[in-house]
Amino acid sequence: MPDANDRADALERRTPSRIHWVLTAGILGLTAIGVAVMVIVAMTGRPQTTTQPITPPSTAPASPAPEAVAGCPPTTVTVTTARELQAALDAARPGSVIGLASGIYQGTFTLRTGGTADAPVYLCGTAGSILDGGGVQGGYVLHLDRVAYVHLIGFAVRNGQKGVMADQTHNALIQGLQVSQIGDEAVHLRNNSTDNRVADNQISNTGLRRPKFGEGMYIGTAESNWCDVSGCEPDRSDRNTIIGNRISGTTAESVDIKEGTSNGILQQNSFDGSGIDSADSWVDVKGNGWIIDGNVGVNSPMDGFQTHEILDGWGVANIFRNNQATVNGPGYGFALKPANDNVVECSNVSTGAGEGSSNVRCADG
Repeated sequence: MPDANDRADALERRTPSRIHWVLTAGILGLTAIGVAVMVIVAMTGRPQTTTQPITPPSTAPASPAPEAVAGCPPTTVTVTTARELQAALDAARPGSVIGLASGIYQGTFTLRTGGTADAPVYLCGTAGSILDGGGVQGGYVLHLDRVAYVHLIGFAVRNGQKGVMADQTHNALIQGLQVSQIGDEAVHLRNNSTDNRVADNQISNTGLRRPKFGEGMYIGTAESNWCDVSGCEPDRSDRNTIIGNRISGTTAESVDIKEGTSNGILQQNSFDGSGIDSADSWVDVKGNGWIIDGNVGVNSPMDGFQTHEILDGWGVANIFRNNQATVNGPGYGFALKPANDNVVECSNVSTGAGEGSSNVRCADG
């Protein structure tokens, strides 16, 4: 005698399923369509054609194109988010031109692949393209890590412990950036970074974490940190050019040039020392063979330009020419401590310096 399962199986086999009905209806429908087509052909002598539906064009928004930036070639990749930016930096190769669309890119970013003399790597944006480090207590907003022939042009950097940090970086261009709201120093070339050009940047509001570390530009490394940074050897960040920058609102020096560095150029920059409370000059030169030429400074808590000898053999053979020092403070326009074969040419002009123009006699150029 069949059991319940057998009966259920038999019933399922006898009862048409939903699929069975659908297939049957579909076959009947196709048969009817075929008959209709045959009738039309018989009546007109032409087969009936059908019109295919037209797919509407995509309405998805296109990625915004970055604004043209002077000095930048056409972009090879455009980024709109922080994730896209770091991915583009990771994928960079000689000749890459990364365009920053306007917007805020929150995070800290690192570039580890550079370009060549004929095919630099570019990162380009406008003042509306803002790299935001998320807070002044930690992090480099943008880190150039052992790269060469990289051009950073036009965008803004803010809100990190350090703004732009370059380690073992060579032949780079840092131009037209706005660097502000920084915990320590704004732009730092260190760890044997050589032959770089830092030009036409606007730097303000540094030292928000530690005022004594709030320099605008910092070249090299203090001797006390050589073992941490440059293998216990002098940090020879040499032949760097710092030109045409506007620096204000720093809590320490506008430019601090460290022992171990040589043969750089500091030219045609402007300094406003009204906010300096943890240093006593706009410019402190502790390296060798620097040319300090055509700079303009106002408002210093003590001196305008200084030299210091931190180690024997350093802080020598630097030349000051064509600078204008409106000190409005109690010290000198040019204070060489000690003189050490440093030269203050007579082309320099000092006003508002309580001690006078310089503590050494000026020399003809």
